[in-house]
Amino acid sequence: MRDTLTSYFWSNDAMRSRSVSTLMLSGTVDIPVPPTRLLADWQREIASRMVLEPGDVEVMPLARARMRWPEYSRCVQAASDWTRALGLTEILASSDVALMACRGARYHHDGAQYGAAAFCNLFLSEDKGLDLHFSSLGRRIPLTRGTIVLFDTAQPHGVIQRGSRGFNAAEFTPDQDHVQIFLTWELPIEDAHVAQALKVDFDVAPSTSSQLDQEQVLLNGEQVVVCPESGHWRPVD
Repeated sequence: MRDTLTSYFWSNDAMRSRSVSTLMLSGTVDIPVPPTRLLADWQREIASRMVLEPGDVEVMPLARARMRWPEYSRCVQAASDWTRALGLTEILASSDVALMACRGARYHHDGAQYGAAAFCNLFLSEDKGLDLHFSSLGRRIPLTRGTIVLFDTAQPHGVIQRGSRGFNAAEFTPDQDHVQIFLTWELPIEDAHVAQALKVDFDVAPSTSSQLDQEQVLLNGEQVVVCPESGHWRPVD
């Protein structure tokens, strides 16, 4: 029997159900190296104003970065061109964008907070020997400057060492730079073009939806969490 993964998310004032996409779309776009001044600012931000432990993913100040990033618009345009080629028209322009930093990333899913969205991530850092790993899909994406990925928020994913089978915090030693900076757009999963690109079906479990009052992901009708080290689904304790 094939496992059934279902995301339950708020659609206006109603809880709605949908399938979780098994597609993950990726590519590489041509973007400029961030300015030296901006790279130094990011380093200071991470070193002095935030605690970015191995496995953490944190928000960076985008408004300040844009003031020191004359070619920011080129990065956005490259991402827009890529998504447009997937049939997503001008969706990035109307979607929320954030600047993020991670020192690796423990396996997790974002369906409990962002079940109504898909993520489009554009990586800005050079190759540091890290992969974006979708554990349930068996897909590993080497992270380099210009790597771009579109995926379902409910799919487990992590950022791990290229030679590793899972996330191990001990591999992210303080003497090495394992920080990846990326832009992430939150695309509405109910947009017809996004749903078509990821082949998402809606209202797959309406009877269950009517009984829930918070966003969540169920596997074969049961509550599950993602193991932060292996990326595998496991029952809720």
